[in-house]
Amino acid sequence: MAKAQGSRVKDAKLYEDLRREGASKEKAARIANAKAAGTLDRNSTHLENRTRAALYREARAIGIAGRSTMTKEQLIAAIRHR
Repeated sequence: MAKAQGSRVKDAKLYEDLRREGASKEKAARIANAKAAGTLDRNSTHLENRTRAALYREARAIGIAGRSTMTKEQLIAAIRHR
């Protein structure tokens, strides 16, 4: 009989928070494990180097409300905290 592997999620609190926000089990586990391993760094995407138009397109793609009235700095903050 195979042994139970137990929880494979490394950061249970982050996982639960993401699930409450609506993330799928798989996505929540990937993000929680990457964060725990130190490989998740949202600041590494260099959002500051993108144009406002590019940030707006990304905000639209991920469903950020109120994006049309946001400044470039506000779009960056909204994308990072999404």
